[in-house]
Formats: sequence, structure tokens, C-alpha cells
Amino acid sequence: MADVMSDSKQLNVDSIIDDSGSDSSRLVDPEAERRLLRKCDIHVIPILWILYATSFLDRINLGNAKIEGLEKDLHMTGNDYNVATLMFFVPYILLEVPSNVLLKRVAPSTWLSLLMVLWGIITVCQGLTQSYAGLVVCRVLLGTFEAGFFPGSIYLISMYYKRHEFQRRYTVFFTSGLVAGAFGGLLAFALAKMKGLGGYNGWRWIFIIEGLFTIVLGAISKLLIPDWPEQAKFLNSEEKALLARRLQNDGGPAQMNVLNRQSLMLVLKDWKIWTGTLIYVCMATSSYSTAFFIPTILNEFGYSASEAQIHTIPVYAVTTVVTLAAAWGTDRLRHRYAFTMAGITLAAIGYIILLCQGGPKDGLSVGVKYMAVFFVVVGIYITQPISIVWLSNNMGGHYKRAFGAAMQIGIGNCGGIIGSTVYLAKQAPKYPAGYGTALGMLLFGGILCTGFFLGLRAENKKRDRGERDYRLELPKEQLENLGDDHPEFRFTL
Repeated sequence: MADVMSDSKQLNVDSIIDDSGSDSSRLVDPEAERRLLRKCDIHVIPILWILYATSFLDRINLGNAKIEGLEKDLHMTGNDYNVATLMFFVPYILLEVPSNVLLKRVAPSTWLSLLMVLWGIITVCQGLTQSYAGLVVCRVLLGTFEAGFFPGSIYLISMYYKRHEFQRRYTVFFTSGLVAGAFGGLLAFALAKMKGLGGYNGWRWIFIIEGLFTIVLGAISKLLIPDWPEQAKFLNSEEKALLARRLQNDGGPAQMNVLNRQSLMLVLKDWKIWTGTLIYVCMATSSYSTAFFIPTILNEFGYSASEAQIHTIPVYAVTTVVTLAAAWGTDRLRHRYAFTMAGITLAAIGYIILLCQGGPKDGLSVGVKYMAVFFVVVGIYITQPISIVWLSNNMGGHYKRAFGAAMQIGIGNCGGIIGSTVYLAKQAPKYPAGYGTALGMLLFGGILCTGFFLGLRAENKKRDRGERDYRLELPKEQLENLGDDHPEFRFTL
């Protein structure tokens, strides 16, 4: 089969290194390496952090609007809110893989900024809609335009860092969503006070103001988002050569820079991708249900709408600190499995407490239930970012990483559909189906993480014993496009 797609945008390691013009450039100078990392940290992470915070805010502000009168004004009944949250995920899931493939053909600064402007427009439209049907249409379009941003950002970040430098940077990026959750509650509290201005209810101003901010930021971001390393304007030729050498040394011969029948089959038959995807489904079920329903859950504890908005802030603030600490620890130890299980255990304890909360008179106190919410959110957000990086660490080659990240996040976001449907209004305030489903998915995720760990460890031992060395006899064009199936590649546990 002829190549399905040429990789004109790939990082051409050999040509970049040769352009440096001397053998001395092949040696890695530690001080130059530190300067390079600082440059990447300044130019890559902060802008994507800001943009993802905005993306997450525009995604979850539906939960803030809900307790400020959204349902009443749009005449929503029963599980209409659940359907509105669910519809976001249909295009979001379907379009993530195509978006990442397209990203290889378009400058990231152009593609990501365009998506942002478009979803900002739709966010404003949510504040202007006059019917439930209009809200559902807006949620579908929002999912369409947001679909490519998260996997595209992960893919872009991964092209600048070694595998064991990636977790900390990715987690810093990921915690922008947590900060958005905390800031979103405070912002919603303030914007809701605009009630009556222009004849609009407070919930409408939440969407309108946040959407306008997104449009302006998206337009400016075209100038700030970095492109692929070989096109990066903030790097000189020597720094590009050093970056290429570092990534080549880190990945070794595990390359996949040509997309053809062989490489496509290696992607589709890779048990690691499917296991990592199922792990993400389990984590996303809990994280999305929490993000969309935490204001409602706190409201059901007895807090007023304004108090519920404010009480989300400490939860997300503490979670941000713990998540960053876990990322530092897992990179420091170069180990993922134990950290994922620690997060799952903590979240499971929180869900068990909420399931056993009892009635309003003879049940657990509001303080204990609030503590359980901390356990749930902190535990989930320890495990979820690590599960994404764990899979990425074990993908070798451009196309393997691109497909792996998009498949894990795209299909994994089916957890968002599950999480959107399990908190039933008729079961308030105990939500047994919601808490029970989330707990079951967490436990299943723990089993999958254990299987993932054992499978990777077994494969490393086989390669240490030379049981995969027969692949070295493959034709050169196949051997150089095996990705992490290359026998010299070792997996991160």
C-alpha cells in the first residue's frame, strides 16, 4: 500500500542535526540543555495553560448556569440538563482523532487559535439562546470546535520534551482546568450579579462574558502558540539541533514517521492504546460528572446557589496543589502505577462516604460530606493526568503518539457521556446511581491499571531476554517505522 500520508510536518531529526554544521553539536552540553528547557517552558507551557483553562471554563460553565436559573428560563424538565451535557461529547469524541491527523498538516498556532475563536462564538450563543433546543445545538457545536484543542495541545507539548520530563509539564498544563474550576465558581458568582442588566438573567451573562473573552484571547493566541519544534521561532538553529538530538536519544530507534498499512495496523492492534483508553473512560466518568455536577451536589448539601459557587473554590485549589505534587513525585521516581492506584483509592473512599451519607436528619454532617467531595476530586485528578502521560510515555514515534493520544482522549471521553447521565434529578440529594456508577468505574480502572502495569513489566523482561530481537531482521523501512515495537524500546512502569 502506498503511503497514506507523507509527513512533511514531522520533526526531521537528521536534517536539523546536520544543519548545525559540526560534530561538536552532537554532544549534549548540560548548561545548553538547561537553557533550552527553560526556553521551552516559557514559550510552550504558559500560553497553552491559559488557553486550556479557558476551554475548560467554557465547557463546565453549564453547571454554574444551571443553579442560576438556566433550567427555569429555558423550560427544562426531568433529565433535560443531562441530555444537554451529553450532547457536547458526541462530536467531541468523533472528531478528536481526525483533528490530530489534520494538525500534522496545519501550523498548530493557526489550527488551535481558530478552534478557540469558533468555540468562543458558540459560548456567547449559549447565553443568547431562547429555547432548550437552541441550547442543545450550541452544546453540539461547542463539542465540535473544542474537540481538537486538548489532544492537539498534548501532542504539541510531547514534541518538545523527553518522556520523563513530560509528566510535570503536562500536569501543569492539566491543572489549568482545576484552576478554571475554582475560578469558574468565583466568576459565576460575580457575573450572576449582573442579573437584570440588558434584560438578561444572570446565567446568560456567565456565557456571554466568558465567550467574548475567549474570542479575544483566541485571536491574540495566533501570535503566541508555538508551532512544531523545527518551525519554532523562539529557537535558533543550534537549539533546534539540540532539541532534536535530545528527543532522538530519548526515543532511540523507536520511530514511526510514515503512515502506511503496517504502521496503521500497529496502532490499531496495540493493546496498550486500548487499555489506556479504557482507563481514561473510567477516570473521565468521574471527572466530568464532578465538573458538571459539583455545584448541584453542593447545592443539595444545603448551600445556597451563591454559597455552592464559592465552596467549589477550595476543592479545586487543594486539588491543584496535590496534583502538582503527585506529578513531581511520579517524574522523580519515573514510576506511574503506584500513583494511579493511590488516586483511585482516595477517590473511592470519598464515593463510599457519599453513598453512605444517610438522610438529612440522621445522616452524615455537611462537613463530612464536603470532605468526601475533596477526597473524590483530589483522587480523580491525581490519576487522570498520570494515566494520559503513562500511555504517551509508552508510545514511540510521531504517528503512534498522535493516534494514541487522540484515541485515548477521544474514545475515553465516552466517560463524559456516562458521567452526564448518571446524576438523575429524581434521585437528589443522595444520587445513588451517580456515586455508585463513578465508584464502580474507578474500581474497574484500578483493575485495568494493574493489568497495564503487569503487561508492560512482562514485555520489558521479554525484551531484556532478547525475545523480540527477531524484529531486527525486518527490512530497513519496516524496522525504522516500528515505533515502540522496536526491540530496543523500554516501557515506563
